[in-house]
Amino acid sequence: MVTIVVGGHFGDEGKGKIISYLALKDNPDIVARAGVGPNAGHTVYKDGKEYGLRMIPCGFVNERSMLFIGAGVLIDPERFLSEVEITKTRGRIFIDKRCGVIEEKHKVMDSNDSFLHNNVGTTGSGCGPANAERAYRRIKLAQEIEELEEFLIDAPLELNNAINNGKKILIESSQGFGLSLFYGTYPYVTSKDTSAGMAAVDVGIGPTKVRDVIVIYKSYTTRVGGGPLKTLITEENIEEYPLWKSILKEAEKKGIKEKTINDTLAKYLNEKGTVTRRQRRIGDFDISLARYSAMVNSATQIGISCLDKLFPECHDVREWDDLSERGKRYVERIENEIGVPITLISTGPEPYAMIDLREEKLGK
Repeated sequence: MVTIVVGGHFGDEGKGKIISYLALKDNPDIVARAGVGPNAGHTVYKDGKEYGLRMIPCGFVNERSMLFIGAGVLIDPERFLSEVEITKTRGRIFIDKRCGVIEEKHKVMDSNDSFLHNNVGTTGSGCGPANAERAYRRIKLAQEIEELEEFLIDAPLELNNAINNGKKILIESSQGFGLSLFYGTYPYVTSKDTSAGMAAVDVGIGPTKVRDVIVIYKSYTTRVGGGPLKTLITEENIEEYPLWKSILKEAEKKGIKEKTINDTLAKYLNEKGTVTRRQRRIGDFDISLARYSAMVNSATQIGISCLDKLFPECHDVREWDDLSERGKRYVERIENEIGVPITLISTGPEPYAMIDLREEKLGK
């Protein structure tokens, strides 16, 4: 049984939190990391401690689960080994021997490229130049790096054997659909596709092995770096958004007032990137992008995060009936617009701050 979790907007959707919940609740035998590489950060809480991860799967919170990184994911050896020590996952974390390796030269190229750095707003982690070198068939592979030797496996072989033996597999991707090299807001995108289909390729399984695709959206849309955000909240359109107008008033009551409305909202909502700590731009929920990403990803379920940031009374609520009426209406509107059942609703940063409607809606 294979479940893939992907982001439906521009990254920062709260995938790490929801994946950590699924890892604990569903108890998968293997959690496999797909995606680009260490240019994506995920914030996860385990035993009350916050982890900012860029390499290790967020499913590490389940100490029973084996952890794999697929061949499609770029490895920064220094960052990887550091996270292995921080998360204490040595002995159960493995990487495909064919993972491309990020070297210092890739980071330098990434940071020094004026278009990538100033226009696209890359993180400087070296992923774009490394993927370009892979396309030229010149990149080093993990199997060539001595310090990675103890972690090397053939991930497709291990995963497919596990699937054939009835094991539970959770595949976690990174970034978001709007950053896809093919389907995102080109050229303000990442260096490869970010859809569920690509996640399956990254770890080496075929599409017929996948049972569920869960697409994650934040309750509002955020974006870090360059590129369009068509639902951006500004001085010119704030009157069109009563909800955001009320949130702005709450921010100002707490003494938060920055140069622009969007800056004020970002500070109030504590929206900063996990990797770069850059401020994220704030937009209303982008329903058209959500609908399109659900279609391309063949979403069977939807997860919604950060509902409590919009509606503080929903914080740590764990049952649908206990949600406020305005929280319920908000979720129902999104579900009706997209046409895919919302089965997971995150109401706080801790893994179990979650409303899980899978059994009620899907019988799972």
